[in-house]
Amino acid sequence: MPVSGMAILAVDRVGVLTALVAVETVVLALLALVTIGLLRSHAEILRRLPDTHDEHDHAHGDDAHGFEPVFAGGETIPAHLPGPRGTSTPVVDISGPTLDGAEVAISPAKTDTLVAFLSSGCLTCKTFWDGLQPARREPLPGGARLVVVVKDRDKESPSRLRDLAPTDLPVVMSSRAWEDYGVTMSPYFLFVGAASGTVRSEGAASSWGQVRSLLTDAIDDERIATEAATRDR
Repeated sequence: MPVSGMAILAVDRVGVLTALVAVETVVLALLALVTIGLLRSHAEILRRLPDTHDEHDHAHGDDAHGFEPVFAGGETIPAHLPGPRGTSTPVVDISGPTLDGAEVAISPAKTDTLVAFLSSGCLTCKTFWDGLQPARREPLPGGARLVVVVKDRDKESPSRLRDLAPTDLPVVMSSRAWEDYGVTMSPYFLFVGAASGTVRSEGAASSWGQVRSLLTDAIDDERIATEAATRDR
């Protein structure tokens, strides 16, 4: 090949390599921009998440008899949701209208009672409403009575509640009960033991299976405490 032809071929190769380097540089620059954009989006998502270190972390302490606050699958409920209280919760009567308008008054301390604080707009509550349907409802351990409490009509949707609640189970509309028991979220559960007349267990849960398991523990704990008190007399 003539010298001039070789020179032209060398120049062409240099041009191709230069073009490839330029293309690679542009691709790397684009990837860097995409990465920066993703990092910024991730940071923005984290910034908008609820702060998990608020007043609820300090307002509720550990309770050996409390419901373990976990979601389905064993995931821990975020710390910004209240867990079991560190102090005992006083037992008060629950009164208010049912969805049909009938006035009722319930004394939880007269018999083992599980009080379920639910709402019509809570996504997690849907699991519990479904479990209350007669075809799916299972007896509570120890034959405990179940009382469902929602807020007053001005803070709830009566029509939605009629679709969610079973027809054979009274649902008490009482914002006063939420205030009396210091409940600030739903779903939330309290177990009142008749033997002691006190709240033996309380807290958040994610499924009826978990509630029944923890309720069994609370009933067994109260039975053991009652037996020990009898022996000490």
